[in-house]
Amino acid sequence: MARRTKAEAAATREALLDAAEEVFLERGVARTSLEQIAREAGVTRGAVYWHFKNKADLFRAMLLRVRMPFEELVEEIGDPGLAERPLEAIRQACHRGFARLEQPRYRRVHAILIHHCETFGEIDPLAMQNEIAQEACGALIEYFTAAARMGHLRHDLSPEVAARLLQATLGGLFHDWLRNHEHFSLVERGTQLVDTQLMLLAQAPESP
Repeated sequence: MARRTKAEAAATREALLDAAEEVFLERGVARTSLEQIAREAGVTRGAVYWHFKNKADLFRAMLLRVRMPFEELVEEIGDPGLAERPLEAIRQACHRGFARLEQPRYRRVHAILIHHCETFGEIDPLAMQNEIAQEACGALIEYFTAAARMGHLRHDLSPEVAARLLQATLGGLFHDWLRNHEHFSLVERGTQLVDTQLMLLAQAPESP
């Protein structure tokens, strides 16, 4: 019985997060109440407070379901040899990230964060976006630093500049895609842009 109750509670929590995605996307975060989310999920308002302290707590939990730490993407590739090929690790991790972002849940939540969320109360969307960007840039700098140490990065580029160049490309691409996600494939265009940019950032092999 206890096991079933725990499973039911977990299912209710997921249903609330699913409902929050739908209502936040339709109405915006500031104009959405917990009662509306409860009604969309088919539960009582008390069930919301059982799982979340307030709307900000629910909002953060919704974001956590789509966080993509760079190291996690690299680990998913499952190739231990990538440690010796940091530029290839970046390339494949970006490809995996694009595939995830094309999943409806990832697209919806990021659209909510960027286009449907105002600053109010304990929710600061700009601070949350900055946190995600800084985390990603920090990881890229580490990989480009490893590439520079191995002689794989262009000698006239610092790891910091290389990381910010790639991050600018990724950020611009992602924002364009969120506005026009039906017009082009993030996987196809992202793969082309990232592969091209990494080729330009890489140190050319020495002539024999």
